[in-house]
Amino acid sequence: MLQCRTNSPAETGALAFRLGEKIPSGTVLCLEGDLGAGKTLFVQNLARALGVTEEVTSPTFNLMNVYKGRLTIYHFDLYRLETEQELEEIGFYEYTDDPAGLVVIEWPDKFPDSLPEDHIYIKIERTTGAEQERCFTFSLRGTRDGSLYKELDGICQF
Repeated sequence: MLQCRTNSPAETGALAFRLGEKIPSGTVLCLEGDLGAGKTLFVQNLARALGVTEEVTSPTFNLMNVYKGRLTIYHFDLYRLETEQELEEIGFYEYTDDPAGLVVIEWPDKFPDSLPEDHIYIKIERTTGAEQERCFTFSLRGTRDGSLYKELDGICQF
């Protein structure tokens, strides 16, 4: 487990951008955090690093947004889903198996048993410090993303 803190939305964006510069195809990122924690800001800057020029928004009502950049980003928001059957209906498993894309899943804690075996789990928490300060906890699940996970220590340095 690796932790780092950001002190502002600009630092959160910089963290995501640096990750986006290094991220390989086939990666799955799971973003857990309360409403307003910075998940969408994180994805916006990750996408910008991957060359996405269109507006990146939370897929809360669409359930999934697709963005084209250096990698195709499949951005899921599971907040409104109630059953694992709904994951099947939106093609969740087909997209998470795409070796050429990048999958970002918001609210992964709703269906922990349905997540791909290999992923990097990112928990974003507000701290008791400054209002804009966030604590990021990165955990490696599985083995495929081990190289990227090792690089996170350098990416987290401000």
